[in-house]
Amino acid sequence: MKEKLDNQSHRRYNILTGEWILVSPHRTKRPWQGKTEESKAPQKATYDPGCYLCPGNERAGGEKNPNYKRPYTFVNDFSSLLPDIEEFDYKEGLLTAESERGICKVVCFSPDHSLTLPLMEVEDITEVIKTWKKEFQELSSHDFINYVQIFENKGAMMGCSNPHPHGQIWSQKSIPTEILKKSAKFKEYWEANQRSILADYLEQELEADERILEENEHFVALIPFWAVWPFEAMIIPKRHLQHIGELNESEEKAYAEILKKLTTKYDNLFKTSFPYSSGIHQAPTDGKDHPEWHFHMSFYPPLLRSATVKKFMVGYEMFAGPQRDITAEQAAKMLNELPEFHYLRQ
Repeated sequence: MKEKLDNQSHRRYNILTGEWILVSPHRTKRPWQGKTEESKAPQKATYDPGCYLCPGNERAGGEKNPNYKRPYTFVNDFSSLLPDIEEFDYKEGLLTAESERGICKVVCFSPDHSLTLPLMEVEDITEVIKTWKKEFQELSSHDFINYVQIFENKGAMMGCSNPHPHGQIWSQKSIPTEILKKSAKFKEYWEANQRSILADYLEQELEADERILEENEHFVALIPFWAVWPFEAMIIPKRHLQHIGELNESEEKAYAEILKKLTTKYDNLFKTSFPYSSGIHQAPTDGKDHPEWHFHMSFYPPLLRSATVKKFMVGYEMFAGPQRDITAEQAAKMLNELPEFHYLRQ
């Protein structure tokens, strides 16, 4: 069977969404063809007077940042969601709309403008995780917030307009579409087995050891069997946790360690500051019990063949469904062959 998965076109099922991904390994017997050029040199300035996220600088909205030394959060000056709006429901024939309240925050990971997560120390990444946890707990305490989405867009290729190390948190009244899909699959498996589907999946992956990237006492980083993006990865806690707010101190540090190792491998692949969108999926904060949920963090990086050549989701992907050439096993093998130390630190 392994030979067929490695060489023949086939579909893989995503157990968390119920969707299928087309895999075409015969299209590229090698992971990539052609040169693997490096991108331009990374930003080295620790402070940028023109950056609206650096300590002490004025932001685009006119507010001034404090001279922060640790992770710093603030309400987005141009939030996509607002907490105080006039609520409404609109229905006219087949046209339906409704108001949506929420709170959007920015999380500056470090006061150092030149850093990214893989270049930060584990202790400093741990502070970022503690900040995510604190923000999750505070935002979810609002009675109108039913979901909290923590995410990072890294690199201009992923639409990031500011290179200062930062992410965002959007919290809102409704439960987003991706969470609804995963909630349905989580609940279906839980009701049938009284176990987390992600816990059982992780057990199978650890036994197979084909797609594992990193493992420590509390977390595992792997390439999902159903990965869509060329080097898509997922970080899963070994303990069945519903959300990031349940992390203990030991797990916070272990999370930081595996986050640093994964993102370092990404940078080392093409010797570039590897772009990606990452996000934490966790249980809704709607006041209901969600024993079925098992929180996890996914990374969707676009690079495929080099520091500048990306995978485009067009044509078939836009009109039919996701497709990939390099298999999840090939991607894991490539990343596992890379050094653990960041190429800029060697």
